[in-house]
Amino acid sequence: MSAIGADTQRYPATLEGRNLTGGGGLRLHLDEGRISGIERISSADMAPGAPFLAPGLIDIQVNGYGGYDVNGQTATVEGVIAITKRLASEGVTTWVPTIITASEEMICRSLALVKQAKESDPVVDAAVPFAHVEGPFLSDQDGPRGVHSLEEIRPVDADEVARWCKAGPVGYLTLSPHWDDSAREIAKITAMGITVSLGHTQASPEQIRAAVDAGAALSTHLGNGIFAQLPRHPNAIWAQLADDRLTCGLIADGHHLPADTLRVMLRALGPERAMLVSDSVELAGALPGRYTTAVGGDVELSPTGRLSYVGTSFLAGSAVNLAHCLKFTVGSAGLSLADAVSLATRNPARVISRCLGRTGAAAGAPRGALIAGARADVVELSADATVCGVVRGGQRLA
Repeated sequence: MSAIGADTQRYPATLEGRNLTGGGGLRLHLDEGRISGIERISSADMAPGAPFLAPGLIDIQVNGYGGYDVNGQTATVEGVIAITKRLASEGVTTWVPTIITASEEMICRSLALVKQAKESDPVVDAAVPFAHVEGPFLSDQDGPRGVHSLEEIRPVDADEVARWCKAGPVGYLTLSPHWDDSAREIAKITAMGITVSLGHTQASPEQIRAAVDAGAALSTHLGNGIFAQLPRHPNAIWAQLADDRLTCGLIADGHHLPADTLRVMLRALGPERAMLVSDSVELAGALPGRYTTAVGGDVELSPTGRLSYVGTSFLAGSAVNLAHCLKFTVGSAGLSLADAVSLATRNPARVISRCLGRTGAAAGAPRGALIAGARADVVELSADATVCGVVRGGQRLA
């Protein structure tokens, strides 16, 4: 997909296209950045080749994009703004900055940048509901740890999380529940209003169930951040797939999960418990080659888009955006366009609403649905899920 420029072109009064969930088409009436009304129209009343209309895509796991990172010393407020603009141009109108394992000082620095970007730019404020902290309470083992810094890995500490919240808006936290007292600390964290997600773990099924009993509600990029070889059963993947209390993120870039694995996981999770994430990093969109990054060290981006840690078989994040993941899912996972779109809109929107509700923050206009009153974030899609147009906050992006 070629990027659509992020400069605003005009404020359309109406927007027409094919209906994803039924026959015919839709005419959306837009007013002051919201969808003010919706009409159903017949196919005969639509222009030939009209696109499908869908809510703006929602990616709840973005480490960086387009040469910008939300982690490390080089992260800036301007970078958060630039990522927001670039992602919107490619169909992702809501995103959650992901801050990875680092010292407490560096985690707080990144959270403060997110807070400053939201306060300084109303477009960012609308697009970024909060931040996700992935680590530092993760596995210290090669494989499950991924490329997170071993030197900064530490046991779960609810008191540290409370200090983060003074720096910036923490919506959810990814941790491994294998640590002693994990369940007790998880209960403290959820009592603060922070949603807990499980990931980068070698935890036993018993430890996973204890974490969910304590309040964990999500799984971060299920199937990744785990040993390359596992007992066939029991193991942490089966335990998370089986627990109906967990909503699971899946990286559908074609590298983190093979097509058959993605297909089976989606079948096991059903239409309500799965969501697509990109896990994109600073190098997303870069040319193939070897790079040195501030947070991942030496990495290699292959011509096929696989980003791996040099000298290992471990992946170092993804080099694509959520629109790519949506298209891969439609082409490889056996889902209809409508069902795949829900994994990149409705389901992550529900997670965001949960996180905002727990923190007591105002949710604002509804996300992830084409309904009256919702923010006018709309993508136009071809039948194969290619993004061919974007309207953000009622403004068409050129």
